[in-house]
Amino acid sequence: MLQRLFVALAVMLVLGGCAKPPYTSVDNAQLKTLLAQGVPIYDVRRAEEWQQTGVVEGSRTLTWVDNSGQPNPEFLPRFTAEVDKNAPVILICRSGNRTDKLARELMEKRGYTQVYNVREGITGWIGEKRPVVKS
Repeated sequence: MLQRLFVALAVMLVLGGCAKPPYTSVDNAQLKTLLAQGVPIYDVRRAEEWQQTGVVEGSRTLTWVDNSGQPNPEFLPRFTAEVDKNAPVILICRSGNRTDKLARELMEKRGYTQVYNVREGITGWIGEKRPVVKS
């Protein structure tokens, strides 16, 4: 009985871990296309990160979480005021991990329908020698 329970839990974990995310993951070429189409991009990192690396030109800087992972209380009110739930929006962070969580939350809990997550974040953008500007 206990063995069946463990097997069932293992299957659920494996299947859950392989589930396709609700958002669209984009690479740098796709990001460039979306930007050319006028889709807004939000860099959700912290101020010291923007200063350290710069940002993708046109980025709107809006910190999502602080160093300890606590949500910025200004994030959601400002974001929801600026971005319509049915409009496309791009999220970028350092490596794509924070924006993975944020994109899931926006789509699964907040009703957003067209969220794009930059797969490798600003690290991948800079790694391909793409331009950044100071924030």
